[in-house]
Amino acid sequence: MPAETKLAVLAEQGCPVFYFYSTEKYLVHQAVQAACRLLAQGAEEEMTVLDGAAPDVEQLVMAAGTISFFGTRRVVCLPEVDPGAYSEKDLEAFMDTVASLENAVLVLGSVFEAERTGKAKPGKRAQRLIAQCKKLGWAEELAKPGSAQLRQMMTDRAQAQGAELTGPAASALLDRCGEDPYLLENEVDKLAAASGYRTITPALVADMGVVSLEADVFEMVRMVTARNAAAACKKLQVLLRLQQEPIAITAALIGSYVDLYRVKLGQQNKKNYTAVFKDFGYKGSDFRLKRSAQTAAGYTLPQLKRCLNILLELDKNLKGQPVNPQVLLEMALCRLAMEGGSR
Repeated sequence: MPAETKLAVLAEQGCPVFYFYSTEKYLVHQAVQAACRLLAQGAEEEMTVLDGAAPDVEQLVMAAGTISFFGTRRVVCLPEVDPGAYSEKDLEAFMDTVASLENAVLVLGSVFEAERTGKAKPGKRAQRLIAQCKKLGWAEELAKPGSAQLRQMMTDRAQAQGAELTGPAASALLDRCGEDPYLLENEVDKLAAASGYRTITPALVADMGVVSLEADVFEMVRMVTARNAAAACKKLQVLLRLQQEPIAITAALIGSYVDLYRVKLGQQNKKNYTAVFKDFGYKGSDFRLKRSAQTAAGYTLPQLKRCLNILLELDKNLKGQPVNPQVLLEMALCRLAMEGGSR
C-alpha cells in the first residue's frame, strides 16, 4: 500500500497518534509533513507545532486538550521529539497525555543513532514510547532508500517533466550528491531544464551538476584502479583548468585512499562499510564508504599501503619542491595506476 494511501486509511479510521522515526532526518521530516498535510486538510489554524527535542509537557496537554473551533480534532505536531531528553516523571506525563487523547491527533518524529546494521537504535525511554504508539495508533521506522530506489525516484521525476535520465547519468548524480533525496530531486529538476527537457546525459551532469571535488577525484581513483592512467590524467587536467588547487586535489586523493584502506581493513575483520562508518566517526551519509567498499574489493591491503605512501610523497613534494604541480600529480597518478587494483 502506498504511503499516502496508508496514512489516509489510518486517518479515516481515527488513528490518534502517528510516530515516525529513523536514522535520517530528511525521512522523518518528509513523513511528518505528509501526515500533517493530510490530517490538517488545509485548516492551518487547527495545527499546533511544538518544536524542540523535549517540548514542555504542559504545552502538549493544553494543545491536545483544546477543543477545536471547527469541531474537528486538532493536529499537534512534535517534529523532532527525543524521549530520552525527558526526565522519568515528564516522560510518564507525556505518555499519559498520549494515552488520553480526545480532541487531538498527535504526529511525532524522532531521529536516532544507527546500529551497526544501519537500523535506528532508540534508547529505553524511546522504546517505551514507540511501544505505546504502536499499541494506540501507528509507529513506523523509516528505512533509508537504497541506490536502486533513488535511481527509480530520479527517473520518475525526470519523466514527469518530459525528460529522460539515462542509467549512467543517474549513477553520476549519485556519485556527486550521495544518497540525499532532496539534493537529487533538485539536481534532476535543474538538469531536466538544462537538457531542454530531453535527455540528461553523464556529460551534462559533469558540466552542470553540483560541483564536488570529492566526486571528481573519486572518479579519477576508479580510473586509476582500472589502470587507465591516461584517462585519470585527462580528468586531472580538467580539474586544474577549473582552477582546483593541486594541494586540494591531493588531499581529496588521500581521503579517498584512506577510505579504501579503512573499508578493506574492515572487510578483513568481517565488518561491512556501515560498521566502518560508525567506528571511525564519519558524519552524514555512508554512501561515500559504500562506493569505497566496491572499489576496495579490487585491492589488497599491502597495495593500499603502497598507494598511501605514494600520496604521502606527493604531498611532501608539492609543498617542498619547485616542480610543476601538474607534473608531480601526473607522475603520482601513473604510479598509482601501476599499483592499481587486483591483477
